[in-house]
This record gives sequence, C-alpha cells and structure tokens, in this order.
Amino acid sequence: MTDDTARAAWQEEACEVLVNADIRQMSYVPDAGHAQLIRLLSDNPDVQCVSLTTEEEGVPLACGAWLAGQRSVLLMQSSGVGNCINAFSLLATCRFPFLTIVTQRGEWGEFNQWQVPMGATTAAHFELMGFLVYRVEQPQEVAPTLEAAARMAFDGDQRIAVLLAQKLIGNKNWGAK
Repeated sequence: MTDDTARAAWQEEACEVLVNADIRQMSYVPDAGHAQLIRLLSDNPDVQCVSLTTEEEGVPLACGAWLAGQRSVLLMQSSGVGNCINAFSLLATCRFPFLTIVTQRGEWGEFNQWQVPMGATTAAHFELMGFLVYRVEQPQEVAPTLEAAARMAFDGDQRIAVLLAQKLIGNKNWGAK
C-alpha cells in the first residue's frame, strides 16, 4: 500500500467513524491535511459543513450545535489552536462537550520555521485549557482513537483534541530552495 493509498484509507475510516458517532456538523478552516476528510464529510448529506474564516469561530458553532441537540467536530491545523484559547473558556465555563481533530505542523520534515513553536506546544495548550489530548501517529490508530474520542466527548461530557501527527498526514513541500 502506497503512502497516498494509506492516507486515503484512514481518512475514509475517519469519515465513517464520525458519521457513525452521529456527527451532524463539521466546521473547518481549509487545510491540506484535512482536505480529503473535508471532501468526504461535505459529500455526506447528513453532515452540515461550515467553512470558517478563523478557527475560534468553530468553538461557539459547536456549542450552538450541542444546544440544538447535534454533535459537531472542528477540524483545524495546529497553527490555529492559539487562535482559540479565549473561545475555549466558553467550553470550560459552560461545560460543553467538544471534539476537535488537529493536523500537526512544525514537526517531522517541516520546512516552515513559523510552524514549529505552535506545533511543539499544541498538546500543552490544550491540556492547560482542560482538554484530554490523544495523538495519532499511525494510520491504523486513527479510527479507534476517533471512536474513543467521540464517545468520551459526547457521552462523557469531555473536551477532546485528537492530534494527527505530521508524519501521518505528510509534510508539505511547496518547492525546494
């Protein structure tokens, strides 16, 4: 199985897990690491997909979905986590369940030095805001991790962040110097 085939397979499994977990809303800032999952969820008529201008818009959107009786997921890149810190206070104060899937940057093979500081501290930011954090590095870990994360978030009233390692999603290469 090629890297591209394995990457497509785990994203299809991730979509299936989210739909089976009754996710009905997905918000995202466009991201190459999530591109296939965004396409798959957008093609599902049972999932309302909302493109955001900035990641923190997804936090109150998820809270509103929960108040309306629906489950949601926020897809973002690690560089967007810092944008959400103040919005995460809403989750903690009002005790909303929350699920986010974060593609990591600033790790394995990163070419953009600006991605490294936030990428290196993403998990710590989430943990400081009271999230449980699960990191996925292998394709076969994606589906079971997402299943457990969704169950803990929505049945256990937790804030959960699933971090997809850069080695799993592949590093970006926008041209050699």
